Amino acid sequence: MSIRLRIATFNLMNLDDRPDRLPSLKERIPILRPQLLRLDADILCLQEVCGQREKGRKAKLDAMNRLLECTPYEGYKRVTTIDPDTGEVFDHHNLVILSRYEILNYDQYLHEYAPAPRYKKVTAIPEESEAREISWERPILHARIKLPNNMTLDVINLHLKSRRPTNIQGHKLTDRAWKTASGWAEGVFISSMKRIGQALETRILIDNLFDLDLSALIAVCGDFNEEFDEVAIEAIRGDVENTGNMDLAMRVMVPTERNIPEPARYSLLHNGKGKMLDHILVSRTMLAYFKGSEVHNELLHDESIVFAPKIFYPESDHAPVIARFELPETKVKCPTQSQNGSD
Repeated sequence: MSIRLRIATFNLMNLDDRPDRLPSLKERIPILRPQLLRLDADILCLQEVCGQREKGRKAKLDAMNRLLECTPYEGYKRVTTIDPDTGEVFDHHNLVILSRYEILNYDQYLHEYAPAPRYKKVTAIPEESEAREISWERPILHARIKLPNNMTLDVINLHLKSRRPTNIQGHKLTDRAWKTASGWAEGVFISSMKRIGQALETRILIDNLFDLDLSALIAVCGDFNEEFDEVAIEAIRGDVENTGNMDLAMRVMVPTERNIPEPARYSLLHNGKGKMLDHILVSRTMLAYFKGSEVHNELLHDESIVFAPKIFYPESDHAPVIARFELPETKVKCPTQSQNGSD
């Protein structure tokens, strides 16, 4: 009998219990919890999970814990990103991996493989005197999970930098209004640098996993803030069409949502247009067991319309994405191959 495996990714949109946040956590839980139950996930990657802290104790993911109450995920194994400066969860935008199965080990990466580039802003007022480090805010979360058939799955949870422009001093009128188009353009450029830098670091991690096992089962999940044919995701995919090297064919990562009909293939609405920004990319060996994808986008709302009245929706503005697999009951041993495919 084959082993069913459902992997899901879901951006919870700043899940927090702050009393000044609208809608409140109490209002959000009755909406979000049924969405989580519908996922029926064996492995669930979450983004934008906020940490909560009280005087005299470490920051914890209390809001997430309340959301997971009375669901199967309450008893799942879990790992989360940790602020290296405090040893606690971050106040904002934590990544979490929940697993029905044993987590063998885990790690997080922030400039581990790709040092922060240095850049001097060209439009800043006052002018910057020297180049400064451009760091991406969020680490990569990686966990190795032991499946029931003793196969090992590498799960990578990502939240790439959004398209929202990085602040350029002297060029903002308000939080969302810019004084100059050139300042806005440089802000977009720096945000792109951060997003592609995260993608580069992710690709290096993936190649390291393939160096250990060219037939590795790998799933890269999360909010990529790009469609599958844009630069950052192309960097992670490593398509032969881009590298021009057939010897790298086994290292390609494949977007699972491509089997969903295009009119239904979107996880976010922006100015009335559907965009697929949340993805699950898998290795070729993992693709052998792939059975289909789902995007639960029936109730998505559009928060991007500039002049519409502001409505605080309890659900996330991202739809969860699921990839379904059926794996063999016993571990499959793949023949060892060198990089060029010869014995």
